[in-house]
Amino acid sequence: MKQVLVCQYISCSANGSRKVLESFQANQTPDFEVIPSECQGQCNMGPTVRVLPDETWYSRVKPEDVPEIMQQHLKDGEPVERLLHPRFHPRW
Repeated sequence: MKQVLVCQYISCSANGSRKVLESFQANQTPDFEVIPSECQGQCNMGPTVRVLPDETWYSRVKPEDVPEIMQQHLKDGEPVERLLHPRFHPRW
């Protein structure tokens, strides 16, 4: 089962991570678990969302990005490239 960790620490929270978390929770299915997390160490790129076990990191996620992540990544298995964290997913 996939897990979606949504940072709720100080910097991410100040950038709206609570609404991102609520958006994931409102649309949760039995296929994945949404988990509010502590700091994931990417404060300058928040709100941060991390999908496990894929180890896919998303940065600067907004509530309106959640349906795209849910459909394209969690249901179809393709990460949303425009939201990938550049530190973990550099473009060549």
